[in-house]
Amino acid sequence: MQSTRTLTDKMFLILKGLGMGAANKVPGVSGGVVAFVAGFYEEFIYSLQKINRKAFKLLINGRFTSFFNYINGRFLALLFFGMVVSYFSVSKLLDYLFVRYELFVWSVFFGMIVGSIYYINKDFKDWNYKTYTSLAIGIILGVSISFLHPAKENDNLWFVFFCGIISVSGMTLPGFSGSFILILLGNYVLLLVDSVNALYDTFYDILNGKFLVAAHPERLNLLKVLVVFTLGSVTGLVTFSHVLSYILKHYKSITLSTIIGFIIGSLGVVWPWKKTIYKVGDNGAFLFDSTGERIVENYQRYIPKLNSETLYAILFIFLGILIVLALEAYGAKTRKSNA
Repeated sequence: MQSTRTLTDKMFLILKGLGMGAANKVPGVSGGVVAFVAGFYEEFIYSLQKINRKAFKLLINGRFTSFFNYINGRFLALLFFGMVVSYFSVSKLLDYLFVRYELFVWSVFFGMIVGSIYYINKDFKDWNYKTYTSLAIGIILGVSISFLHPAKENDNLWFVFFCGIISVSGMTLPGFSGSFILILLGNYVLLLVDSVNALYDTFYDILNGKFLVAAHPERLNLLKVLVVFTLGSVTGLVTFSHVLSYILKHYKSITLSTIIGFIIGSLGVVWPWKKTIYKVGDNGAFLFDSTGERIVENYQRYIPKLNSETLYAILFIFLGILIVLALEAYGAKTRKSNA
């Protein structure tokens, strides 16, 4: 697979990584959906489940080329490179757009989810009582998650490790938003805002010749939290990939119908017309994160009035659908050329 990729394929793979990275950061959107629709979901899961005992033996024995080829390293490296770049570029652009055009950004994501449901469903033919049951279970779980009340922030390292395992599920399980789960667990700001900013500030200080990390105990604690969260994420990524690889191999129809259900259920989370509910303290004042932004607690959804803004939002929904159809067309072309 690695040797047959053209330069164009590699560039598009980085772009897919950018898409996955941006989607994973947005509460309610799953990077796994991007992988599914763009036609590389099964290769992604297959490559991740290759990170196993045999891979570690190759690595320990110094057989780095064999290790790289065994885990489909070029594919993973390009994809994760795109995700990393996304976190410091595309996701920052998304933050900007959310502040100024929140309704339209949510509309595009809503359209992309609708397009994803169409894409996955049109090629799925194995409908029976088992797959309809798993579809219903997926929808119920997806809807239930969107209406749960968030927990309080918790920086206990065992809980942070658990958050890492759960949050990474959005990369491997389409329709299951890791970012939104972190909001429900109460640790979205701690893990995806404060700790990342602590890392950024530390790098900035080091580049300016300041090596006094120990002089900032709060920042040191956030860095420790980030390390544990990263370890949990890696553990979750490898574990989920092995589990999904097994069930895709043995229970593919049930798994796919459940994923369709998850994605349908996630429509409630990305519904464009919603009012953001911010966290408040005991005195009724808004609580702010380390960047000075108000902390999101949840969303209150409503039915919009028919006006020009609503019509524009509907147009952006169709734009989201068109983006997915374009990804689908490219994914089909890629699968055909690889075959």
